Amino acid sequence: MDDSSPDQIIKEIPGFVRVYKDGRFLKLSGTEVVPPGLDLSTNVQSKDVVISHDTPLSVRLYVPNNANPDGKKLPLLIYYHGGGFVIETASSPKYQNFLNLVASESNVVIVSVDYRTAPQYPVPACYQDSWDAIMWTMQHVKGNGPESWLNEYPDYGNVFMAGDSAGANIVHHMAIRIGSEDPGRVINLRGIMLLNPYFWGKDRIGSEEEHPWKSALGDVWMFAHPGTSGLDDPLINPDMDPKVSDLGCSRVLVCVAEKDILKDRGLYYKDILAKNGWSGEIEVVEDKGEDHVFFLFYPSGENAIALRKRMCTFINHANGN
Repeated sequence: MDDSSPDQIIKEIPGFVRVYKDGRFLKLSGTEVVPPGLDLSTNVQSKDVVISHDTPLSVRLYVPNNANPDGKKLPLLIYYHGGGFVIETASSPKYQNFLNLVASESNVVIVSVDYRTAPQYPVPACYQDSWDAIMWTMQHVKGNGPESWLNEYPDYGNVFMAGDSAGANIVHHMAIRIGSEDPGRVINLRGIMLLNPYFWGKDRIGSEEEHPWKSALGDVWMFAHPGTSGLDDPLINPDMDPKVSDLGCSRVLVCVAEKDILKDRGLYYKDILAKNGWSGEIEVVEDKGEDHVFFLFYPSGENAIALRKRMCTFINHANGN
């Protein structure tokens, strides 16, 4: 192909994105979407709500159909999807399936945030969207917000956040922001769950050096955040973040997968919090024989079922149930 052709590929990150010379790009996965609605297998109802047309920013809400029969409010889970800050959406069939199961099994109301992704909207747009979604959700604390489901069903004394991969990274930063910017504890964040979190760094640790994906992980970050200071940017390397001990919750669950290149970063997260003086309770669990976000791809597998039970226990233990 002629090098001057607009169809010349100037960059490709396998499985993520292909960029052409004329500026066009093609996302290589995570583009399939499904509508919300009643899921007959879990009896969970979902719907999409637009928060901002300008941004654009929306959320997908999930409520178990048997919610609130006796007026008892349910814990609230704010969820952030993964995809390297580049691919996937809250409308993805993988997330629709996963969150229907989580809502049903844990008996929670879920706000799944459809934050903006690169390259149209480079990092840090995703973090601002994620914070804006929290602020919008908290408009409903007194029962007079713009969305009826969030006025009626959640217990705002029991708020949790969870995410996988890049979404787990976002959860970490939202918890820090809550801890540092919400001194009056308007947001009662009881705990966070980081599922196969996407953290990285300039220097290799653990088994990263031998992994074939080691260069791609850095490439994804540099592509998603062209203005980054590099692979030791505090946004991607929590070990470099002076605010890491501001985590605004008392409990953390980290789930890593044995075959995942990101495993060692997830394991190290506990040490980072400890050496920076965070005094909460952290549990780190490794799923043997599994790879990155396996629970999205094989939801009926034994380890995926165990992971969702772990989430349920984490939420409902903190909830006093």
